[in-house]
Amino acid sequence: MVNPEGVNQKFRTIAGRKILFDRDDFLWNVEDWTQDVAQVLAEELGIETLTESQWQVIRFMREYFLYHGRAPLNRDLKAGIGMSLMELEALFPGGIRDGARRVAGLPNPKSCAG
Repeated sequence: MVNPEGVNQKFRTIAGRKILFDRDDFLWNVEDWTQDVAQVLAEELGIETLTESQWQVIRFMREYFLYHGRAPLNRDLKAGIGMSLMELEALFPGGIRDGARRVAGLPNPKSCAG
């Protein structure tokens, strides 16, 4: 499916719900995210079960996004979670940008540039 702006989109069924994704498998709408969706996306990254530390990062990223209207910068994430950037990057395959952000249901960082 292609929207009027020419951005590739596709529907996938996850946890019994039809959800719209972009071409890089990021949620199109932040509101479509649920914990069940997060678990499926994590499994696709090779994470069998999300740990409490991973859930902490996911919750922080979502709360920050919903409050500020943008994803947290790395410095915001480090301060909010109390971990080093290396520790945060190691929690998710793909790191913060392509791992944590995708599982948290935030927009594709490519679509937020400029």
